[in-house]
Amino acid sequence: MAGTNAGTAAALPLQDATPEEKARIQIGLIGMGDMGRLYASRFAAAGWKHINVCDQPQHFEGLKKEYERNENINVFLNGHLVSRISDFIIYSVEAAYLRDAVAAYGPSTKPGAIVSGQTSVKAPEKKAFEAHLPQDVLIISCHSLHGPKVDTAGQPLVLIQHRAPDASMRLVERIFACFKSRYVYLSYEEHDTVTANTQAVTHAAFLSMGTAWRCANDYPWETTRYPGGIETVKINIMLRIYSAKWHVYAGLAILNPAARIQVEQYATSTTQLFKLMIAEREDDLMQRVFEGRRKVFGWKDDEEGAGGGDGAAPQAAGSNAGKVPRKPILLSDTLLDRFHLAARRAITDGQQSAAAPTAQSPLPNSHLALLAIVDCWSALGIDPYAHLELAATPVFRIWIGVCEYLFRSPHRLRTACKAAVQGRDYRTDDTEFTIAARGWAEAVRFGNFDLYKYRFEETRAFFEPRFEEAAKAGAEMLKVVAVERP
Repeated sequence: MAGTNAGTAAALPLQDATPEEKARIQIGLIGMGDMGRLYASRFAAAGWKHINVCDQPQHFEGLKKEYERNENINVFLNGHLVSRISDFIIYSVEAAYLRDAVAAYGPSTKPGAIVSGQTSVKAPEKKAFEAHLPQDVLIISCHSLHGPKVDTAGQPLVLIQHRAPDASMRLVERIFACFKSRYVYLSYEEHDTVTANTQAVTHAAFLSMGTAWRCANDYPWETTRYPGGIETVKINIMLRIYSAKWHVYAGLAILNPAARIQVEQYATSTTQLFKLMIAEREDDLMQRVFEGRRKVFGWKDDEEGAGGGDGAAPQAAGSNAGKVPRKPILLSDTLLDRFHLAARRAITDGQQSAAAPTAQSPLPNSHLALLAIVDCWSALGIDPYAHLELAATPVFRIWIGVCEYLFRSPHRLRTACKAAVQGRDYRTDDTEFTIAARGWAEAVRFGNFDLYKYRFEETRAFFEPRFEEAAKAGAEMLKVVAVERP
């Protein structure tokens, strides 16, 4: 039966599992990628005694060796062996291959067991479960809205009570209590809408950004053209995206219909804004950008965001404009400067380097990626704040912060528009970015996983030598922006 809590706000775990449950209940994990490993380690550390895991047969011996000293984790050859003995089974499989995995192992599921899927897009998961799981099997899906390197505490964990009584839902809540995540109760359909609204456009922007810099053969943090402040956010999050696995983003974009629409609109917004830029139609560009500002953030053309100044808080967006102002998400340029990779390298070397730009002398930047994001939200009628507290990812939270930072100040926004039309410093980068955005939209439109993987891996290889250098700075920045407030 459908969960009665569908669509409700996030809630903290209410009750931990009992020692008896931890000794009796057997947890199964089919798929031991990064997220499967995260789940297994969390459950084992919390004292669950029977964690049954498997991956593809060729990984069997490696997994056995990896977990041979962990008495709580039992490695099996395949999903049949995991399914037939486990009481709660989580498919942690790439979205593109989930149906095949469920078709193969679903019939072996223990009667009365609860089955879940940890995929980023739920429409195919729902179809696979309904088609291949026996009727005496319960379905309660999940999705941790963060990556495997993020601390689960306080992060949103979606729970979908699709075919199960409330007592089974309470058991799942107790099993996940060790994550210390915030539970968000949604339906399958609500999940896909929320994830599209909080991830699709931001992923498209970051992917396009990285591809553009690769095509320009440019490590942006090593030039004075990309100084600190919000440029630091762009660079660190782009590197964070490309240091992850390609399939994490491909499944969301290609298999989620709402996401496909948004990625296509983002490419359209980017192209249309770029055409106004190169045609030097400054008034038309300004009019379009400020129309997006009014629709998305609810600010008048000459109004500083909720009181003015860089530290001002934006009002609620869209239809919620006029309510109590929100605190700004993004912190000051000065604070974010410390996460600039070149600046950190100069400090580590104990030298004052010209390659460590500061926020005091930036070149006027068109910020096409940001203008296109707000234009896309405006065109599709998306309120980016609607799911912010409910189920937003850390990356999406920061990306809203970057957009509101730029759009909060009319002066800053007009400067960006003037730079877009009159300046030439970023014209080549904007050209590469527009081409990249259209290329990503085509890969998604064609539903081509191979093309998506090729584009992703090509850019990933370009930046890979810098991942280790950027990882610490990016993690620290995410933590600071998520916790600190002016």
